[in-house]
Amino acid sequence: MTKSIGRNPDSVAAPLKPHYSNSVRVDAGPLLFIAGQVAIDAEGNLVGKGDIRAQATQVLENIRNIVEANGGTMADIVQVTVYVRDISAFESVSDIRESYFPKDGPASAIVEVSALAWPELLIEIAAVAAL
Repeated sequence: MTKSIGRNPDSVAAPLKPHYSNSVRVDAGPLLFIAGQVAIDAEGNLVGKGDIRAQATQVLENIRNIVEANGGTMADIVQVTVYVRDISAFESVSDIRESYFPKDGPASAIVEVSALAWPELLIEIAAVAAL
């Protein structure tokens, strides 16, 4: 897969954070759809109860593990949808997201929700990779 550079045309405002692009164009597939990942480790344990930063890191590690198991890297992620229990996560986990997507990040949306699958969960991220 050849992922083109994130596209941020001058006709729209620049992304609010450096870890995502307004759009991403891919030249080829196949596509890998990654279900919403939460802060559960490989043994089924909740990671970071009450700690959005620890949970965000575990979620992104889960995504990295899935994409790598399918022959890709985090650079192959072209779109993420982030669900958070508190929209302040937009700021509080920005540096963590940037460490996983340091250049030409995926197209992204962040949405505050009233609940996730378990009451202890603070963040969930679904992703699409072009491999």
